Amino acid sequence: MHAWVDGSLLLDPTAAAVRVTDHGLTVGDGVFESVKVVDGRPFALGPHLDRLERSALGLGLEAPDRPLVEEGVRAVLDAEHLPLGRLRITVTGGPAPLGSGRGDEGQTVVVVAVPMAPAAASAAVVTVPWPRNERGATAGLKTTSYAENVIALAHAQRQGADEALLANTVGDLCEGTGSNVFYVTDGELRTPTLASGCLAGVTRALVLEWCGGVEVDAPLAEVAAGASEVFLVSTTRDVQPVLRWDGRTWDHPGPLTLEVARTWALRKPEGF
Repeated sequence: MHAWVDGSLLLDPTAAAVRVTDHGLTVGDGVFESVKVVDGRPFALGPHLDRLERSALGLGLEAPDRPLVEEGVRAVLDAEHLPLGRLRITVTGGPAPLGSGRGDEGQTVVVVAVPMAPAAASAAVVTVPWPRNERGATAGLKTTSYAENVIALAHAQRQGADEALLANTVGDLCEGTGSNVFYVTDGELRTPTLASGCLAGVTRALVLEWCGGVEVDAPLAEVAAGASEVFLVSTTRDVQPVLRWDGRTWDHPGPLTLEVARTWALRKPEGF
């Protein structure tokens, strides 16, 4: 692992480097991006940095210093060649008084690079009982306030699943804890709209651009019971077939899922 904090590459990436009063630590006042690294190169870095800025502005933070963030990315990737890895870019509100109020000392910017194992060939998912609030102040933002996702994923893992799927407050399918969901109904590739409260995933957008698909909101229960194919997409998963959803199972990925995966593999080099 290599870590860069506020302009400096750490000699020891496990050393203390962020103040105990940092607002990202004390109240989760921060935003982040995870970026896949293949053969030492970050995938779709530009769209990820665009979303980092949107999330920061949506949280009421100033737009991050993009050249500074890019400096951090270069520093950690130059420190060690990663055949397959993950970049984690985090921007917080910086040091602040304890409590919800922000300070005025400027942001904390952290970039970390770690090796990553390949994603599993398929996934098992479960529906969790807690809804995503599509009308909440942080809906659609990639913030460091991730406790709901931690709880939901732990719930899924206790049931032998790899991912948790959430409905929103009106019962429509929304997203996973770290993934967007695509499914096939009546031969049509579909995914929830951004109005559902799901994150505007970079991989989601590229699948829609490269493979087509319809954005539609539908009750989670109906999708879970009736979809003929389901797959997850994310930066680290790419296109990952779902072969178990609660009590339903599929013997193998469906034809549209395989077609999307082939198209993704063919066009993925365009993202570097």
